[in-house]
Amino acid sequence: MRILVVDDDAAVRDSIAMVLDGAGFQVDQADHGASGMRLLRANAPDLVITDILMPHKEGIETIREIRAVLPQTPIIAISGSAEPRADYLKMAQSFGASAILAKPFDPAVLLELVNRLLSARDASAAAPQ
Repeated sequence: MRILVVDDDAAVRDSIAMVLDGAGFQVDQADHGASGMRLLRANAPDLVITDILMPHKEGIETIREIRAVLPQTPIIAISGSAEPRADYLKMAQSFGASAILAKPFDPAVLLELVNRLLSARDASAAAPQ
């Protein structure tokens, strides 16, 4: 399964990618929303993890675009912004994020969330229409 990680902080991106790669996922990385959308269009991921506050194209705008292109793809919004972090994360959910995580987060929590969202997506796709 392919996961796209979009975050302007290379250390965060790399640590998330290392955790996901160790769990057997194929990981693509982007440093902002615009490059993330290019990768998304080229390699339709099974799940997207995106930061909220980034240059060039921020997370809320990226989430809205992903929903327009791949409406069934699970999206995890993450934010480490100190002050109104909860507001940004709630806003991300209202614009289509499947789940939210505040930075810093436990890698085990991230993996559990990724697996839960992918299982729910697969179950939904297998359900009779």
